[in-house]
Amino acid sequence: MRIRRVSFDHPDAVKLNDLVQAEYAVRYGDDGDATVLAASDFQPPHGIYLIAYDELGSPVASGGWRSQDANDEGNLDGDAELKRMFVVEQVRGRGLARRILAALEEDARTAGRVRMVLETGLKQPEAIALYTSSGYEPCAKFGYYRHYDDSRCFAKGL
Repeated sequence: MRIRRVSFDHPDAVKLNDLVQAEYAVRYGDDGDATVLAASDFQPPHGIYLIAYDELGSPVASGGWRSQDANDEGNLDGDAELKRMFVVEQVRGRGLARRILAALEEDARTAGRVRMVLETGLKQPEAIALYTSSGYEPCAKFGYYRHYDDSRCFAKGL
């Protein structure tokens, strides 16, 4: 697998984002993640967006981080917020999410961010297992879904 940095509005990123949104809709019975994201959120040095491609050049996994500082949604100065981690069903279980996560953490650290944070939900037990096994610990809720009972937030020092 080859991991490439792309813009959040790259056609492959849009394709994978549509797939993850469809999965969220099925899992949560809604229209997907309503968090507002812009391509500019993921432009270095304030963030990046990565896609993993298989041996045929098909996009199969994604993830990004964006800078966050203290705000009224509960973020703290120096936060890097993890967004749109996703692996297509056909290639799950091969360590792609873990590879993308490690690359995102390293990039955020290099950019001077001090903490990686993420929000996920109880209906994503695979995500929770990935993050907790990667050293993430529960933290105070933040972001768009901070008032939702099913929301869970995690953080890891960089």
